[in-house]
Amino acid sequence: MAVYQIVEIGSEVLREKAKKVKEITPNIVKLLDNMFDTLYAANGAGLAAPQIGVSKRVVVIDVGDGPVELINPVIVEKEGEADESEGCLSIPGVTGRVVRAAKVKVQGLNRKGELQEIETEGLLARACQHEIDHLEGILFVDKAYKTYRSR
Repeated sequence: MAVYQIVEIGSEVLREKAKKVKEITPNIVKLLDNMFDTLYAANGAGLAAPQIGVSKRVVVIDVGDGPVELINPVIVEKEGEADESEGCLSIPGVTGRVVRAAKVKVQGLNRKGELQEIETEGLLARACQHEIDHLEGILFVDKAYKTYRSR
């Protein structure tokens, strides 16, 4: 497995709409594994493929409840509102307050091509929304109503 360098704000790939995965190939499975390695090496909660320079609709998340991988994820339901602090591996040294849905239902494929649906709340719901935003070229600072330098 490999740990990739995380692309930082200013890179064009972070502002592009990521391409849909048409077929789950061995390269997509390898991408998922390498994304998890990169996520854990960076001590992050989530990582989208554009953050390692790959314009594909793939995200990995682990908020402490075990790994979640989503290929071509979509949010199908949102409920409530939560105002919390966020950070991003692609924007080191910055945190911000972002209002997001408190609960979300997300659909996506796993590495076997099986459709999975997860109902989430709390940190996992926030991470899903944050990572899916990356696939649309949206960064948390675009939605933050207040940002802070943490260095």
